[in-house]
Amino acid sequence: MPERELRKNRERPTCLFSTDGIWPESCHSVFMILLVTPSEKASECSAALHAATGEPVMIAENLARATTQLRAQCCRVVVLDQYLLEAQPEQAAAMIDHLGTAIPVHVNLAISGLERLVRDIRMAVERRQREELRASQAAIRKLQCELNDTITALLLSTELARETPGLPPAAAAKLESVHGLVKRLREQLETSHQTEEAKYAVG
Repeated sequence: MPERELRKNRERPTCLFSTDGIWPESCHSVFMILLVTPSEKASECSAALHAATGEPVMIAENLARATTQLRAQCCRVVVLDQYLLEAQPEQAAAMIDHLGTAIPVHVNLAISGLERLVRDIRMAVERRQREELRASQAAIRKLQCELNDTITALLLSTELARETPGLPPAAAAKLESVHGLVKRLREQLETSHQTEEAKYAVG
């Protein structure tokens, strides 16, 4: 792919939260909200969700249709009418198996107003963002610990090798160079760790 196209893809904006590297490559359609309900309020709810989030909203009047849409589209949020989940538990289970990374939001449209619907979806997205942030922090810390152990072992090995009696000057120079590079790598890792910690503290 040309560099110009790569830059264009990296600069493409998203609405609710960034999905770079999260969504499967097979998803080429736009991300959307899937509203699953037979309610007469579906169109009204769809318009309210689109106005509040900026996301396209697709309506599925039943669970079978929702399953078909989930197979074909990349949905960011799936709003599930509680009535359908209770009335058709087997179809609901089959549909849930196709959610993938979509955020499920269960609502009772018979009693929920539009403001509450929008609020519930925003809360679900924010909750998912917090979960992903915590998982990302844990993964980064684990990787940093593993890298730090490896770097420490490399430093020790090069220091011991430098003390080898009768080491040829050329080999000594190469070991010195490697030792310096490993020390620099450790410093960069420590700086990166401090930067990440400061960023999370501010966030």
